Amino acid sequence: MNGSDLIAPSLIVAVISYLLGSLSFSIIFTKFFEKKDIRTMGSGNAGATNVLRSVGPKAAICTFIFDFLKGVASVLIGKLIFSMMLPSGVLLPEMVQYGTYIAGFSCVFGHMFPIYFGFRGGKGILTTAAIIALIDWRVFLVVIVVFLATFVISKIVSLSSILAAIMYPVGTFLINYFFEYKTGNMPFRFVLVTSVATLCMAAVIVIRHHGNISRILNGTEKKLSIKKHNS
Repeated sequence: MNGSDLIAPSLIVAVISYLLGSLSFSIIFTKFFEKKDIRTMGSGNAGATNVLRSVGPKAAICTFIFDFLKGVASVLIGKLIFSMMLPSGVLLPEMVQYGTYIAGFSCVFGHMFPIYFGFRGGKGILTTAAIIALIDWRVFLVVIVVFLATFVISKIVSLSSILAAIMYPVGTFLINYFFEYKTGNMPFRFVLVTSVATLCMAAVIVIRHHGNISRILNGTEKKLSIKKHNS
């Protein structure tokens, strides 16, 4: 396999997934329901949690569904394009899987820095969850258990999201090492590449939560509450 074989599909997947991720549904649905910009409300974050707090459950449910679906769509697009564009003999499960990681990272990056909305987006938690679930359901189980356990104890979405993000590369390494490499399904480079890719994604998510981290440390981070909305 020549490395140049991966350039064209990688670029196409990255661009399409970034543009898809840039569809910030928290902004779109808040404008639809409230005629306002979610980035001027509540915490100022363009995410489903802030929509729930500031606008109400209807807009939040719509945001949740569509942010999740765009993550699903990006992974499927990445898989399809890599399957179609790689030359004969290069169509390996390993290479197609790389396409899903490129799609996932690009979609999350688009969600955080959307080209359609002045590069001011959300923190990518829902979209990342969809991507993890589509790429490897086993890693998703590890991550969602950490998220739910933390949320049940703390009732703080941001803390749950941060710890789940940190667990993402850890879970990816352990699952791929013991269930892919050790069983002979994938070479060790697959473990390394996917671990680095998920580490980068987790790092971006944690950095995007820097304000939340400060509030968590000084005890001022809000627990989840729902705004009573009459509309």
